[in-house]
Amino acid sequence: MKTVGIIAEYNPFHNGHAYQIKRAKELAGADYCVVVMSGDFVQRGAPALMDKYLRAECALINGADLVLELPVCYALSSAETFAKGAVSLLDKLGVVDSLCFGSECGDIKLLMDFAKELLHETPVFQETLTREMRLGHTYPQARNTALEASAPHLTAYTNILTSPNNILGIEYCKALLSCGSKISPYTVKRIGSSYHDNSLENTFCSAMAIRESLRQAGASDGLAKQIPAASLKLMEEAYLKSYPVFPDDLSLLVHYSLLSREASGFTDYPDIDRELSDRILKFLPHYRDFRSFCDQIKSKNRTYTRISRSLLHILLTITQEDLARYAEEGYVFYARMLGFRESASALLSDIKKKAQIPLLSKLADAEKQLAQTGLLMLEKDIYASHIYQGIVRYKFPNDDPSAEINEYKKPIVKL
Repeated sequence: MKTVGIIAEYNPFHNGHAYQIKRAKELAGADYCVVVMSGDFVQRGAPALMDKYLRAECALINGADLVLELPVCYALSSAETFAKGAVSLLDKLGVVDSLCFGSECGDIKLLMDFAKELLHETPVFQETLTREMRLGHTYPQARNTALEASAPHLTAYTNILTSPNNILGIEYCKALLSCGSKISPYTVKRIGSSYHDNSLENTFCSAMAIRESLRQAGASDGLAKQIPAASLKLMEEAYLKSYPVFPDDLSLLVHYSLLSREASGFTDYPDIDRELSDRILKFLPHYRDFRSFCDQIKSKNRTYTRISRSLLHILLTITQEDLARYAEEGYVFYARMLGFRESASALLSDIKKKAQIPLLSKLADAEKQLAQTGLLMLEKDIYASHIYQGIVRYKFPNDDPSAEINEYKKPIVKL
């Protein structure tokens, strides 16, 4: 029995994702596909367009066999930390033979070559990087110059570091190498629109294009050709009942969280140094909404995405101390199930036998299965989901008096 792993957000699920699952199984010769998916918040520093259970169901009806939640502390992290958390989870399952991810270049050897260079930074690389940063260059610019100095054989290919899926793919390879994993990496060349393309003209458009279409025009007939039919049916049934959720739906909550911590500053949170903390405090009296505030405080060396992630760390009380503790003790301490196919019972049995971490299907059982650090991580996940569900309830009022915001009572998806 062979199993391929995929790390994803499916925000939302579209034709390109269905293609990747199918192609991943073919490339790896896999019987099963395990997806590690971001929960209700995603890596660009935003709430997911739709909740994690709906996205998990979309994945399952399109070929995934098991969907696990990536802990929110990693889902809202930089590419490097995102990759370390996700790869660690797949590795600790004990059954995953391969990892398949999309990339713009489609060349796994080249991505691995970059990963090796960036994992073991030479003195020349470090010195050049430091010098370029002091000269005022952005980190990506400084990194490219440092690579050209330390690895001249890769100079002709540094343009691949300008593409987001290539960058994330390199981080997956670095994570596999750093933990000594036996998982083999594969890459599927991205087809159709580019990551940042907002056009819906291509059959394989970007997730960003779908989100923007829903944000600007609401339900769109153009989406029918971008999303697999079974997923589209689910999305149509849930539209304006539980989604779409957009960044500005967080505006009041983020404003309150900043005001409540104003006196102590924000340097306890990841990626926030004294300068950024002071900048947040400076512009806080001018706060209007989440997106405009991120635009106000971004700068040459701090992108919108980095700012938005930092603000969500504050909202969700994810601290630098938390991340350091998780890294020190092993990164991931459980595999929380969001959904599975009943035909994958053999896969679940194999995981239960071989995994280094418990497979959680019921939150009520977590206290018996997890040590203190694992429980702390899980509590952050639950808190994040309750905040998200609260936003949904406020935006799409439910007249059912029995409906409640309670992650403990949410059933996992079974197909």
